[in-house]
Amino acid sequence: MGETWAVIIDELRVPIVLAPMAGGPSTPELTAAVAEAGGLGVLAAGYLSAADTADRIAATRALTDAPLGVNLFAPGPPTPPADYADYLAELGTGHQLGAAKHDTDDWDAKLDLLVQTPVAVVTTTFGCPTAAEVNRLHAVGTEVWVTVTSVAEAEIAVAAGADVLVAQGAEAGGHRATFVDRVADDAVDPLGLLALLQLLTATVNVPIVAAGGIATGAGIAATLAAGASAAQLGTVFLRCREAGTNPVHRAAVPSEAPTMLTRAFTGRRARGLRNEFLVEHSATAPAAYPEIHYATAPLRAAARAAGNPEEVNLWAGQTQALTPELPARELVAQLAAATKSALESALSRRIQDC
Repeated sequence: MGETWAVIIDELRVPIVLAPMAGGPSTPELTAAVAEAGGLGVLAAGYLSAADTADRIAATRALTDAPLGVNLFAPGPPTPPADYADYLAELGTGHQLGAAKHDTDDWDAKLDLLVQTPVAVVTTTFGCPTAAEVNRLHAVGTEVWVTVTSVAEAEIAVAAGADVLVAQGAEAGGHRATFVDRVADDAVDPLGLLALLQLLTATVNVPIVAAGGIATGAGIAATLAAGASAAQLGTVFLRCREAGTNPVHRAAVPSEAPTMLTRAFTGRRARGLRNEFLVEHSATAPAAYPEIHYATAPLRAAARAAGNPEEVNLWAGQTQALTPELPARELVAQLAAATKSALESALSRRIQDC
């Protein structure tokens, strides 16, 4: 597998990877549209059963023959109920809650599925597969991409046999991909994308896909200049007609409201647009994922049904105000052209000899 990674990235007509936006926005139609436009379409399997994942893969393959990726959530350990009991009591005074529970997001069954019916790329978030799991995927010709937020995580992923690293900067919308999420670590500033790229290219020798706050061709060009092989974009696709973004989220995305990191909705740090629920509960929210995710599911569903953006997790990156409303293929084409223009403009600038 040492050279296989280069083939897939080099065969892309445009250096754009669709971010796997679990929980609704990711659809076979969006994945296929990005793939057909020359990028790599990555289908989100987070929160899906293995059977549902198989159905989504089949639906995507019916729309495109291009190489596809599938993203899995790496499971973490359960959180002791005592760690989140007070928070649930706080929320329960004004909201209908579901049962807080832990699961593995059907990790083992999804791995079995992807060994039996391989795809070009499997990406992981929230952790790193074991070397044995990586080898299983390699044996069927699948590349393994691991999402990392630090040099330490990158070294773990490379040691396990990862073919590509997805470097997620702090600007990214949605959940932070950190292997371990701890409230005690909040005092340490998370690395922005440019800083992370520089650290990784100086430390590891595998291709890197850049992710976090990228919404323009100039942004893609900047990551390529910093050493990335491609850029992964998510928020910019939320308003595409092919995306399954719920109406409340879709309407809120182009807002110029600030974003912030919070555990209030799911018990895991994630970036979203500021709203009443996020502001009121972020300070007391524990690190307890997926327990809090399941507990708050009914209140979020009720808010979506009522058209209330103040109690919905409006995941978005820091450049959400730049998100257009375009068909995905047209958006990819525009981004590709703007990337080429930005790179040519940068190269045309004269650099004075020292």
